Amino acid sequence: MARAHSRHSPWRFFALACGLAAGTGIGSQTASASEGGASIYLLGSGGPATAVQPPIEGFFIDDTMYFYGGDIDADKSLVVGGNVALGLDTFIAAQFTTLVWVPSTNFLGGTLAIGGTLPIAAPFVNASVAVEGPGGQSIVRSRSDNTLTIGDPLANASLGWKWDKFHLQASGFVNIPVGHYREGELANISFHRWAGDASLAASWHDTDSGWDISAKAGVTFNGLNKATQYNSGNDLHIEAAAEKTFSKKFSAGVLGYYYNQISGDTGEGAVLGPNKGRVAAIGATAAYNLVLGRSPASVRVRVFQEFDARRRTEGTSGMISLSLPLKVFPPAAAGN
Repeated sequence: MARAHSRHSPWRFFALACGLAAGTGIGSQTASASEGGASIYLLGSGGPATAVQPPIEGFFIDDTMYFYGGDIDADKSLVVGGNVALGLDTFIAAQFTTLVWVPSTNFLGGTLAIGGTLPIAAPFVNASVAVEGPGGQSIVRSRSDNTLTIGDPLANASLGWKWDKFHLQASGFVNIPVGHYREGELANISFHRWAGDASLAASWHDTDSGWDISAKAGVTFNGLNKATQYNSGNDLHIEAAAEKTFSKKFSAGVLGYYYNQISGDTGEGAVLGPNKGRVAAIGATAAYNLVLGRSPASVRVRVFQEFDARRRTEGTSGMISLSLPLKVFPPAAAGN
């Protein structure tokens, strides 16, 4: 999710996603090669200063609008909501609201952050769906589906350390399958399965030169969707970013990600077999620091173009994020 990191800010706003945020989950059912082509980790949510934790206790919020448009060739298929869908064409608009509590800046020598993310999304899906006709013959029919609904919430946690300009962060999240799941439909944002992610991130954050070089890698462990009997394989995600701060208000840089499904899909619902997918993306980002009322805040924009996709959709995504503190506890006040 967005991470403001101007060298002139009083503190760096932190938004934990889940993968997010930070690996945030998104359930468009069209983004990778596990069931429905959907990855619970929000690709691209790492980015600049991804390992930098807020050096102050308090409560923070990150609100991210996410947009994705992509497709897959008409002669290729994915299993979506228990349907074999060919030639997927999809668009999704989603909002991820992440609340973060930083209870300690000296937990095991580092800063501890705990939070939760709630996704709300409107996916639009067009596809040719194979259905069983009379006599057991397969009939291909064109279908469209869309909805506006609440996805599975995510519980997030991270622990970060700092040595001069170098930052290291261990983070993770759990997808809780209690969101609205539309059984048998093409458009869903709920995954209807337990899943967890473990990630490690590092940032070289030089406030003197204004440069930030960051990288993040992690693995998402997926469970069984009992409604479709589809057991999604595990995913590997790698992200990198480089950004320069040009003034106390503005910074910009480049970033990218690589996704690869490292174990195959299984279960009765995995009728297309292991269905391992991969994709890469390159993009650009910019952040602007401002003041809302009396609170410093940051707005970040990210745009990605995917390429080299296999067994998943390929498209363009964008994020617009607002990060700000709700209440902070300065060290001097905490000691009184």
